[in-house]
Amino acid sequence: MRLTHWSDYSLRVLMYCAACAQREKPATISEIAEAHGISRSHLTKIVMTLSGLGLLETTRGRGGGLRLLRPAHETVLGAVIRQTETDFTLVECFDNDHNTCRLAGYCRLKGALQQAMDSYLAVLDGLTLADLLEPMPPGAGVRKVVHLKHIPGLPDL
Repeated sequence: MRLTHWSDYSLRVLMYCAACAQREKPATISEIAEAHGISRSHLTKIVMTLSGLGLLETTRGRGGGLRLLRPAHETVLGAVIRQTETDFTLVECFDNDHNTCRLAGYCRLKGALQQAMDSYLAVLDGLTLADLLEPMPPGAGVRKVVHLKHIPGLPDL
């Protein structure tokens, strides 16, 4: 199971906005694009979608930017992924209309993969944006030290 770049970048935008929630000045698309090395025009499309889904509030003009519409602890990751991913068809047999697999009805792969997908989404249903912003325990998941540029309003990493 792999997230599309669209979902990955959507989560980055939401996490960035959550991390900036206490800032006086809202986050901007340009700021997020620079911080993550993502195309500004691509992020603009993502932000428009997230706004349409009721996840972000966007304000144009001087002093404008992006803010979460609800607190980070109320935004469930599983719901975000279900809204930003377009295809949960892991293998051909998941699509009854286009399934040409000759093993259909005899193979247990579909059931196993469906169970894995359900478990995957269940884990995400138990997490919120706020959970993702909690500091990592020392040494957890760290393989090498990466020094990132300081971004005003975000914690130093």
